[in-house]
Amino acid sequence: MSKRALLEVIALDAQDAAAAQAGGADRLELVSDMARDGLSPSRETFGRVRAAVDIPLRVMLRLADGFGAGDVDTLTGVAGGLRAEGADEFVLGFLDAHGDPDLVTVERLVAEIEGCRWTFHRAIDRAADRTSLRKQLADLPGLDTYLTAGSASGVDDGLPVLLAEAARRDEPGYEPRLLVGGGLRLDHLPALRAAGLDAFHIGGAARPGGWSAPVDAAAVRGWREAVDG
Repeated sequence: MSKRALLEVIALDAQDAAAAQAGGADRLELVSDMARDGLSPSRETFGRVRAAVDIPLRVMLRLADGFGAGDVDTLTGVAGGLRAEGADEFVLGFLDAHGDPDLVTVERLVAEIEGCRWTFHRAIDRAADRTSLRKQLADLPGLDTYLTAGSASGVDDGLPVLLAEAARRDEPGYEPRLLVGGGLRLDHLPALRAAGLDAFHIGGAARPGGWSAPVDAAAVRGWREAVDG
């Protein structure tokens, strides 16, 4: 079995997706509107991206800023529409006003995307209690990844948490893969790789020209080479 680490790149459209794949990305996170930290794309955008690349594609389920779900009926409808369009991997994560996981919303979405694999995104970094959140989500079908920086402020501050959680990977609730993202830099990789972490997520790092510019295949290739070490 291959030991290759996973490199996931944020894509906004088919051009981004093609460049990310050309640079060596293993998987895409498809979103819209990064000015609002990434919302759900349209069905049409999903279709164009899916036609442009053949690597796995995780689609964001999020309609509003922050980590509240907003209109859950509308969000569930979006999930169903994307599923009908062919989406089979997703990204989601919601907290209630107390910083606990919004289980009602998460469970409704998981039922809507039954049979699909999904990532609980960086809402974990805003949770009141990371360990409690993991325990509450542990039995949900399809959850195979946590996207996390270890801290709401990014990997710089979250590195000790990431290393500690990596050491607990065989414990109940810690089986999902840690996908490290959020202020991730190349100089973080040695410590993360030494701890056995093998999945990395980049957004702005794949766009040297900023979020108004497309994904740059050469930038992705640089990360690919660094991750492979």
